[in-house]
Amino acid sequence: MSKNKKKTQDYLLMHSRAKVELLGNYLDRYLNIIANTHVEKIHVFDLFSAEGIYKNGGHGSPIIILSKIKNLHEINSGKNKNIPQIEVVFNDYDKSKIEKLKKNIKAESLDRLPKTTIKYRAKDYKEIVKVLPDYLEKKKQDKFFIFIDPYGYKEIDSTEIKSLLNSRNSEVLLFQPTQFMFRFESSGTIPESLDNFIKQIMPDVNKHYDDIWQFIIEIKEGFRRFMGEGYYVDTFTIQRDSNTVFCLFFFSGHIKGFEKMLEAKWEIDKEKGEGWKFERTRDIFNLDLEKNKLEEHLMKYLKEKRNNVELYEFVLGKGYLPKHCNEVLKFLQKNNKLFYIGADDKPIPKNSFYINYENYRRNLVKGIFQLK
Repeated sequence: MSKNKKKTQDYLLMHSRAKVELLGNYLDRYLNIIANTHVEKIHVFDLFSAEGIYKNGGHGSPIIILSKIKNLHEINSGKNKNIPQIEVVFNDYDKSKIEKLKKNIKAESLDRLPKTTIKYRAKDYKEIVKVLPDYLEKKKQDKFFIFIDPYGYKEIDSTEIKSLLNSRNSEVLLFQPTQFMFRFESSGTIPESLDNFIKQIMPDVNKHYDDIWQFIIEIKEGFRRFMGEGYYVDTFTIQRDSNTVFCLFFFSGHIKGFEKMLEAKWEIDKEKGEGWKFERTRDIFNLDLEKNKLEEHLMKYLKEKRNNVELYEFVLGKGYLPKHCNEVLKFLQKNNKLFYIGADDKPIPKNSFYINYENYRRNLVKGIFQLK
């Protein structure tokens, strides 16, 4: 094992902190949403958990996960909410890491959380991912969140990721060392495991990628094609330096979960909603430029009549939130570029666009949009 790889695993570096920050931001939203539904049980799987606390004191994914569960109960204490039971499974192939994880969780006073069961496993990832889809299918009334942060890329198979989503009751957050994958791919010396992965999701295996960003986009689009209609895939990039970019891939069969992940991304990257960059300066990116990109997308999309339900799905698919869409629509409306009327041909109050999940869920068409 190289010194750099060992350091990454033993110490929480700045780019790794961005990874667990996104995990925490999403879990905040995810747990609070589920707590407001009739779901009786939430399952959280961390399939490469490691020890939970790094040698420099940084908190890894297990501590982040349990801290968010603790927050859920503290925020909702006294509100008479029937918070569902939560079962957390921490797994790592290295038994010594699991034993240290148990001690670290106890030291952080996170081992006895209300309505929470913690289970520990020391199994090979392939062994778990083989049986987990059947378990998800048997528990279709429950909700599952699965975090996969492998020590490399050899363990990951796209077919297995899709199998974790087939029951439509789960979300998956996958970390991939895309920089190392790109270096192998661009050099032409691709290990068999990586070659198999690329062939699964990228139809043009002989295509040359000019840079890591193009490579990541191709992986995302490849995952989207592979997963098929009704599944949502997005990325969160982590740029450690000018030559090193890693990536988190998020998968969901539910558009609401997808929206919550986009919110988590935009909370970290308020300027682009794309990822984390070491020592980012505000003059590199700005939200106005991002609005212009969204405006370009909408100008093309609104050449035909569209309704608020269609706009909700379209905007999320482009990586933006309803609030961003509303700002662009206000601008178009202010400049007399937008035809907008109620579904019943009646006028609609100014700046009321009805682009949200509830209207989408109920297929409630309240407005028709088109460029003038």
